[in-house]
Amino acid sequence: MPELPDVEGFRRELANSLPGRRVRDVDVRDTGILRNTSAHTLRRRLTGHRFRTPRRHGKWLILPTDGPTLLVHSGMTGHPYYAPDDAQTDGPVRLVVALDRGELHYLDQRKLRGVWLADDEDTAGVMGPQGPDALDIDWPAFRDLLSGRRGGLKATLLNQSVIAGLGNLLIDEICWQAGLHPTRSTAGLDADELKRLHAVVRRVLRTAVRHGCVPGLPRWLTGARDEPDPSCPRCGTRLNKTRVAGRTTMWCPRCQKR
Repeated sequence: MPELPDVEGFRRELANSLPGRRVRDVDVRDTGILRNTSAHTLRRRLTGHRFRTPRRHGKWLILPTDGPTLLVHSGMTGHPYYAPDDAQTDGPVRLVVALDRGELHYLDQRKLRGVWLADDEDTAGVMGPQGPDALDIDWPAFRDLLSGRRGGLKATLLNQSVIAGLGNLLIDEICWQAGLHPTRSTAGLDADELKRLHAVVRRVLRTAVRHGCVPGLPRWLTGARDEPDPSCPRCGTRLNKTRVAGRTTMWCPRCQKR
């Protein structure tokens, strides 16, 4: 499931190949991935324009041209990538943007989100309310955003209008490494707990971005998620799985007391 580290990986990969490339043609192979435009309009508006440097905010990949901007939200299975001219397509490629060299592909199995088209000044309207990007947020901003906020911790961190980019796997990992239960009241966190939480957010994200995903490292909670009988990498206690804020949530009853 693409989260901030995956999308940042997509952005970095495309930043090495996409800027300056001119759009020759657009082949929408499945209109089910288009969200606010038609295949005809996308082809007409993109053709002839050159891509600029890709950007990212939260889980959104922003692909500006010298004309309109292409926005991609990968949902659970989307993967935008650059394909050389001689590359073979692999998997359900829903969109192919032919360039003067190579192609931009968008592969997506489940089509839960997709692709939007906007003028550059209208991208905020497409993305909706977005908080500061989780990779960049500093301690004072983090403290001010979470202090006194109502609701459970995981639900708060999932809210993209509070902090943009955190998803289910990241939040479970962050809460576990910070020793905080995902249902803890956000307003009930004291200053030391908030500061520890911020430090863990930064540490987890830096490591995950290096891997291009939320990695299943040996000493990480994520590494235990898919085990038949998962135990806590820190204390060995059997891990619990429950639904929190509509997501399957893993936590340690010893390390993360309610």
